[in-house]
Amino acid sequence: MKLCCVQLFHAGVMSDVLTIWRAKSSSWDASCSIDVQLLCGGGLAETKAYLLTEGSADAAQALDHIRRSQDAGDFADFSLEKLAASHAAYYHA
Repeated sequence: MKLCCVQLFHAGVMSDVLTIWRAKSSSWDASCSIDVQLLCGGGLAETKAYLLTEGSADAAQALDHIRRSQDAGDFADFSLEKLAASHAAYYHA
């Protein structure tokens, strides 16, 4: 499931954010294995703006989770390029 979310992250399509969120929130194990940063393949600010305007309950929950994670420091060194490079190295792509 995580690899599918990584692929969606790399596509950077905003409508995929909720697909990743639903996968992440589907179980405790999924929540632990799918990093919150994977929600932000289109950029952190862009993802938050998209979720704010999307209007669904899932979008509100995802936005709240991102904001709480941001407050906790989970996005302190966030960079699309760094995360993409990390995935490429891990998956030998």
